[in-house]
Amino acid sequence: MIQKGEINREDMLELTRRMTLSRNCFSRIAGAYFDGEGFVDGTFNRHFLKLSKPDQTKNLAIAKAIPFSETNTQLKEYSFTPEERKPGSVWQLLQSLRKSELKNDALLDVYYEAIGEKLQMGRDYAFYLFYGSYDVPLKASDKERLWESEEVYSFLIGAVCPVSGDYEPGEPVSGFLYPAFVDRSADENKIDIFQLSGADIRDILKM
Repeated sequence: MIQKGEINREDMLELTRRMTLSRNCFSRIAGAYFDGEGFVDGTFNRHFLKLSKPDQTKNLAIAKAIPFSETNTQLKEYSFTPEERKPGSVWQLLQSLRKSELKNDALLDVYYEAIGEKLQMGRDYAFYLFYGSYDVPLKASDKERLWESEEVYSFLIGAVCPVSGDYEPGEPVSGFLYPAFVDRSADENKIDIFQLSGADIRDILKM
């Protein structure tokens, strides 16, 4: 992947305003728990609104941490090269996962296997994957919002979190937003990657 472009902080803040209990944009959450050597200990796949309110709050904090992170420092924009967009690539897998709205467990298992092969953190961790959609409102020339929707931006947020005890997650150490939200629109050839510490998540975006 090639680092390219600057992320508009206002775009990210616009998304995070839809990541609250009252204005939730997520419909599904899936993920897997891994041991330190990258072997899967368990998986989950739930309708987001069927979670308890405390669990919704906890998971919203995990998802929101990615776009709310320090723009162009911790969160950077990358472009997939033509080679990385070929059939069988992680780019194609992300496209399929987004299209399925995380309802295809077989696709998810393929991705978890790829993650475990490339990400051994030396401690237990979890990979969370969120599916969300946002009706992007039109803006008037004076930047006042209009009621009409400009497009529906559907997206995935991935987050890697260390876990302790009974699979209790810590704060994300890496993650991504796909597709990138550029000029308030989806760019399927770009991805925003969050990196705080630990293994480089770009490794799990390659096959």
